[in-house]
Amino acid sequence: MRISEAKFAGSSTRVSQRPEGSLPEFAFIGRSNVGKSSLINMLCGNRKLAMTSSTPGKTKLINHFLINGQWYLVDLPGYGYAKMPDKDRRELENVIRDYIHNSENLVNLFVLIDSRHDIQRIDLDFMMELGENGIPFSIILTKTDKMGPNALKLQMEKDACQLSEDWEELPPILTSSSASGSGKEDILGYIDSILKTL
Repeated sequence: MRISEAKFAGSSTRVSQRPEGSLPEFAFIGRSNVGKSSLINMLCGNRKLAMTSSTPGKTKLINHFLINGQWYLVDLPGYGYAKMPDKDRRELENVIRDYIHNSENLVNLFVLIDSRHDIQRIDLDFMMELGENGIPFSIILTKTDKMGPNALKLQMEKDACQLSEDWEELPPILTSSSASGSGKEDILGYIDSILKTL
């Protein structure tokens, strides 16, 4: 798959406010500074499509982007902001949960994990919630350009071992680097394979 057109389609805080229609939606989420916006921009070939920032919590809305006129890429607010006031954190959690649990068009949620670190408890708890509610998801390990191939392989083995403690069948795990562009074809190919089953 090649993305030839990516158009901003609207922002919302509730599922009821999202763009009309019943196109498939592929959503992206992760902890602060995991590289979500950079990954979205890399996939779409547009550096300015999603706002990138070194400030945690920059994305506070659900942003829909219409891709090739056929499906939506959904940029979700992140989770787990330690420096955010409790009230603001709860509001963001409500925005995320409303979308995840009530979007009938969501066909896959990509959970982004920084490849340089072990999967954190907050990530594991979030994925457990997804599994308990039957929400299909995959993992994308980001920033792989910052690791050598051997270090990445060892980290992926460690991640798989960690996940196997809670999961009999591991979710799909993809790798990416927004800096080098690696993983783009695999991620878009994975999305394309899901679209062909709908």
